[in-house]
Amino acid sequence: MILDADKEVTMMTKRIFDGRIAVVTGGARGIGKAISLMLAREGARVAINYERNSKAAGETLKQIQDEGGDGIIVQADVASESDVQRMFNFVREKLGSVELLVNNAGIAETVPHAAVTFASWKRMLAVNLDGTFLTTWAVKDEMLERRFGRIVNIASLAGLVKKKDMIHYATAKAAVIAFTRHCAEAFAPNQVRVNCLAPGLTETDLAKSANPEWIEKLIAVTPLGRIGQPEEMAAVTRFLLSDDSSFITGQTISACGGRN
Repeated sequence: MILDADKEVTMMTKRIFDGRIAVVTGGARGIGKAISLMLAREGARVAINYERNSKAAGETLKQIQDEGGDGIIVQADVASESDVQRMFNFVREKLGSVELLVNNAGIAETVPHAAVTFASWKRMLAVNLDGTFLTTWAVKDEMLERRFGRIVNIASLAGLVKKKDMIHYATAKAAVIAFTRHCAEAFAPNQVRVNCLAPGLTETDLAKSANPEWIEKLIAVTPLGRIGQPEEMAAVTRFLLSDDSSFITGQTISACGGRN
């Protein structure tokens, strides 16, 4: 079989998200940064959301631009309805309608149950769960109308296993997993897919700031015997956002080195 040379080059160079508009909440650092970079390298125009660390967001955007990619940064607290509305209005103005959404923004805390207050409980659910709801609701109608949209919610292995010292965090992430399943069911008739990634221990700033003994204990009970890398989480997200997962929705993939 003889291929036209120009067509062959196009097939070889086409990136899987060419021309797509993507939003990554908490996209400036850690797993979010790796996902933002992956999307840009695959041709998407990426809106990198951050809450406070504008420096990290700017550095991530600069890396994208230095590699020939396209994106913007946008500040918003995902737990604030007005912030989320402002963020998506800005993204639509600068880039266009959102086609790919990664809900990565979140907070975590490891404390005994006696230290969990109602205030800390509310904030934990506000960022991790309310934020996922607000951003999803900000884009779902246009996705449903276009009959195209892909959403990946970043939960945690903590949402699947017992965590006596992360009651509020684990509860929030378990709720994100349930939210994913129900949204997938509701949106499926319009070909909008919603899936979830539940990372295990991953080498991020949060992990680096944790007690080294705690980290070593987790690694010791991880069958693969190591900590995960942000780029590995980005690779799973790439799969869930791409056509390679075209018959997958409502699922949670646990990327945790075999730990349960």
